[in-house]
Amino acid sequence: MQWEELKARLLEAGSARLSGEPAEDYLAKSTAGPGAGGKGSVFFAMGSHRVKLAINPASPVEIAHRGGGVADLFFEDRQISGRLLQPGLHCPDQAFITVTEGCIFSCRYCSVPRLAGKRKTVKEIMDLVESVRHRVGAISLTSGVLESIGEEESYVCEVIGHLKFFGLPIGVSIYPTDQTPDKLHALGVTEVKFNIEAATPELFAEMCPGLDYDCLWRVLDRSVELFGKGRVFSNVIVGLGETDAEMEACINRLTSRGVIPVLRPLNPVAGCAGRPRPSAGRLRKLFAIHRQALARAGLDTAGALTMCTTCAGCDLVPGRDE
Repeated sequence: MQWEELKARLLEAGSARLSGEPAEDYLAKSTAGPGAGGKGSVFFAMGSHRVKLAINPASPVEIAHRGGGVADLFFEDRQISGRLLQPGLHCPDQAFITVTEGCIFSCRYCSVPRLAGKRKTVKEIMDLVESVRHRVGAISLTSGVLESIGEEESYVCEVIGHLKFFGLPIGVSIYPTDQTPDKLHALGVTEVKFNIEAATPELFAEMCPGLDYDCLWRVLDRSVELFGKGRVFSNVIVGLGETDAEMEACINRLTSRGVIPVLRPLNPVAGCAGRPRPSAGRLRKLFAIHRQALARAGLDTAGALTMCTTCAGCDLVPGRDE
């Protein structure tokens, strides 16, 4: 089985149960997005490829840790040898930090508003990066919204001003104002990710009440002007009720503007609990559409330095999962 097909099937499953030797050093915890508040995840790698799977004792996928990161994956009568990757913070090779772990908004696919999250202080964030700086090559920031979108932006900008001390590429994904791209660019941020989330404005309005779809498109366009093609990203969740044609149209709209889409399989939690995860077949079909759209636009995921596209654990990423 080729890696693309295996990863699509694993993403459809979405989880794994751990057995064998203790693996605490390989567990990643999420405090942002749909996976926030769970039991943790592991990154299983084969060669240069990787997939992130949530820990679930009832999963049909088993990962047997042999010790020292060496592991075997058992799935559909197959035994696949690989290794567990040690996360920097949240994901391998990066200090990926959630600045504010709570949110005043209630996007239906997201668990964060249900958690009693807190905001990290600048010192806490600096100490976290310092603790892993010997094994990471980038810093990535995401955040909920503690008081208001503008106040959150101001605090994240303050954090970035301190993090420049480390001399590492910095990627930022926050909910923006119209001024956010200019402010982040002036601070020397390397890459940005502003998430469209849903393939259509109608689905966005249903899933993200109180947020501004048109603002996100304006911000993405301005970001490409400032950061350049291939340095701007946007998550689009697969499985919110969109058709393949609607997803293809959204992918093409993003790539034609110089934005690299991140096709994120739905994690059915919060208001989306009970919905199915997207099938492996659908993920592979959209992967092919995604790959062709990137090629037409002259965009290459291999150049990504921060955030989700360079991690490639949660999604099928053209140029990295082939």
